[in-house]
Amino acid sequence: MTETIRLGGIWVRFLVESEEANGSAAMFEFGVASGSRVPAPHSHDAYEETLYGLDGTLTMTVEGVEHQVGPGDTLCIRRGEVHGFDNHGGTDTRTLTVITPGVLGPDYFREMAEVLRAAAGGPPDLAAIGAVMRRHGLTPAG
Repeated sequence: MTETIRLGGIWVRFLVESEEANGSAAMFEFGVASGSRVPAPHSHDAYEETLYGLDGTLTMTVEGVEHQVGPGDTLCIRRGEVHGFDNHGGTDTRTLTVITPGVLGPDYFREMAEVLRAAAGGPPDLAAIGAVMRRHGLTPAG
């Protein structure tokens, strides 16, 4: 059974890890609970991130422009584009996300989950979040 990594109202389940695709891609299901958002927009310079909507509608803001990703919709976030997301809807969302090349893996999400657990329900350590992001090729915006 594939591991589900939970980060508050977000969950990730890797379907293909980089090693399985000779480094060419990674693929995971990405779920976002209703009302959840990523408070830290970011970019990544080493890979593209392509989302395919499965359930619900996720609002992705890419370079200041909102995109709705619902069932059957696709969105490619190119290298260097600042982006974040929100689930404004009344239902949870689920996307299939592909990273090319496959330089992002489950360790990023595990480490981020640990930072959130260490906050014990309080505000997370922003310096620790930034360090995890940078270690895995993400650049915090602002």
